[in-house]
Amino acid sequence: MSQIQTRNPATGEVLETYEVMGEQEVFAKIDSAHEAFLDWRSKSHEERAPYLRKIAGVLRDNSERFSELMTREMGKLLRDGKTEVELCARLFEYAADKGPEELADQERTHSGGKKRGIVTFSPIGVIYSVQPWNFPLYQPVRVLAANLIAGNSVILKHASICTGSGLLLRDLCEEAGLPKGLFDVIIVGHDLSDKVIEHKLIRAVTMTGSDGAGSHIGELASKNLKKTVLELGSNDAYLVLEDADIETAVKTCVMGRLYNNGETCVSAKRFIVTDAVYDEFVSAFVERMKGVTMGDPTKDDTQLGPLSSKEQFDTIVEQVSKSIDQGATLLCGGDPADDAGCYYPATVLADCKPGMPAYDDELFGPVASVIRAKDDENAMRIANDSRYGLGGGIFTKDEDKAVRLARDHFDTGMVRINSFGAADPNMPFGGVKDSGYGREHGGFGMKEFVNAKAIFLPS
Repeated sequence: MSQIQTRNPATGEVLETYEVMGEQEVFAKIDSAHEAFLDWRSKSHEERAPYLRKIAGVLRDNSERFSELMTREMGKLLRDGKTEVELCARLFEYAADKGPEELADQERTHSGGKKRGIVTFSPIGVIYSVQPWNFPLYQPVRVLAANLIAGNSVILKHASICTGSGLLLRDLCEEAGLPKGLFDVIIVGHDLSDKVIEHKLIRAVTMTGSDGAGSHIGELASKNLKKTVLELGSNDAYLVLEDADIETAVKTCVMGRLYNNGETCVSAKRFIVTDAVYDEFVSAFVERMKGVTMGDPTKDDTQLGPLSSKEQFDTIVEQVSKSIDQGATLLCGGDPADDAGCYYPATVLADCKPGMPAYDDELFGPVASVIRAKDDENAMRIANDSRYGLGGGIFTKDEDKAVRLARDHFDTGMVRINSFGAADPNMPFGGVKDSGYGREHGGFGMKEFVNAKAIFLPS
């Protein structure tokens, strides 16, 4: 592979062609990132913060430009792209505002409390960031903002279909005054990416993507004694309990399934509905899904754009077909048009059972899996019957009960109660089981790749 081409999934149009980098060029970028780190680490958190605030401003100034590029590269609704840009600006500002406090030295004692100790959170060097295409700006930014304030430098390998987004982010960071080399982008295949992980100047690796890719990267990094943070796939369960407000549940579940064209790791995917409200919920849910407007992602009235690529489109077609062949019932959708665009309609599958892709796997597109539960307890058991554990949701009028279930029983990193959302700068983001490990946001991401250094004083 010597070149990468990006395509507009709505039209099939070729956008750009990029040369894949060789080992010498890539390793030179790593060397430059290390040199930039040696200077950056000498700055205080308060000295680093203004750079991040300037990047936030430049991102907002280029919101239209970046949103349009994301729409062209992976089919994101244009208005969702603008929301993503704003979230990323807030992430840089959050790191600038909270980082100095989160990463400040801590006074401790040792020797039974008789002597003074200090804990510092020291940067470690060059962080390798491997990121997917579904949020072309947000995915790299959530790593970049946290690590810049911590004092590290970052090398990004972005998904090939949004190569332009990765390069534009780098250019805007440098336009905002970020020292050259502190953040750079490499365009490489898997083999050279593995060599990057092994490179002596790469101190840690963070990756968002499939559990299969995460397993490979985690194994290679650990073999080279490098820490990783892995945010992997999921098939998040949203529980509709016996006392749920059905109107709220239906409206929120449709939004949660179709957000970002259904291509979100932490979106609602499995809908576990109790017998008591099953017929009422499913009838209203299917009706809403049937009414979704699919079309041009640049138009204001479009609710569902194309999938990101032909490869992703073919994957969804196969997963739905297999599920139906194995006994799932198609309630709506499932009949994509045969044209140039990668459009897949809002789809609902019922009677989903273990062994089906719609029950076991992640459906990364606008396909909802409905599962009937006997009662609330059975719904909670089904929700946890998954190799994944990223997020989930609970619909009930009893908020105290929901909090108890979320805290004591839901085996995931995040739980939404009577609501849906993707990420917030002030709350930790990450999962358990095959959804990975480590946390981002909420101050947690700033401490993933630092050296918590203990300094013992004699008195």
